[in-house]
Amino acid sequence: MLGFIFSCSDDDDAASEQVELRDPEEVRDENMLQIEGFMETHFYRFEDNPQNSNFQNIVFDTIAGDNANEEPIINSEFLKSKLVFQQDVEFKLYYLKFREGAESARKPTFTDSVFVTYRGLSLFENRIFDGSPNPIWFDLINNIRGFYEVMDEFRGSTSFEENPDGTISFDDNFGIGTVFIPSGIAYYSAPPTGSGIAIYEPIIFNIQLYKSKESDHDRDGVPSWMEDINEDRRITNDDSDGDNIPDFADINDDGDGTLTEDEIEFDAEGNLIFPDSNGNGTPDYLDSTFPEDA
Repeated sequence: MLGFIFSCSDDDDAASEQVELRDPEEVRDENMLQIEGFMETHFYRFEDNPQNSNFQNIVFDTIAGDNANEEPIINSEFLKSKLVFQQDVEFKLYYLKFREGAESARKPTFTDSVFVTYRGLSLFENRIFDGSPNPIWFDLINNIRGFYEVMDEFRGSTSFEENPDGTISFDDNFGIGTVFIPSGIAYYSAPPTGSGIAIYEPIIFNIQLYKSKESDHDRDGVPSWMEDINEDRRITNDDSDGDNIPDFADINDDGDGTLTEDEIEFDAEGNLIFPDSNGNGTPDYLDSTFPEDA
């Protein structure tokens, strides 16, 4: 596992200075043609994985020769899409939802930790550049945009058991899918060194989701996904008190001297409540005028 799934920057700040950046919408449109062209000329199949019986490899192959009658990915009943916005550019994110996961298991949010097996492929060469055949925990806020944006379409399994050899077997109802990621919400002009991914190249991830945990990175009682105040599905640019500490990492979000955990409440069922003691429309934990002006 090489870890290329991690993001260098939310804003493509890691782009190489030697590369004159292309227009993002032009690249987006080009990537869509490349992704849809791949899906029109390739099919998928599942292969057993000797490294992990829980993790079947999803293999893509060209529709030609002995495979001439295979169904293209573009016609698959499992193919879905969603829109993702990055820096005012709209991207269409295609994904194959082979199995959502157990109905009783939670869906992760875009800021959670997920326990997954995965495999990363370059679109141009259909070549593996990263992966882990055994389950590994990921903090989604550190992952590339196209990866974390698809995770909330899946659920984990109902339960698991530890085997005598230390490995873990999950109930066979975990989420299984594939996502086709345009470069604008992947690595754009700055692919990881050693990955073999070309600049502006779309990538593919096969994913199996076994479990997820809701994250509260600063342990202030407010789940990290709720700290996305501007609702752009990124939490690194939300800083309510302007102290250069994003809210998700700030134990005093409004900088009023009272900890966030002391300005929120929980009801009898454990549901989070945001009091607005002075009735000004801003909850106490984000209101720097409370308690001083209450």
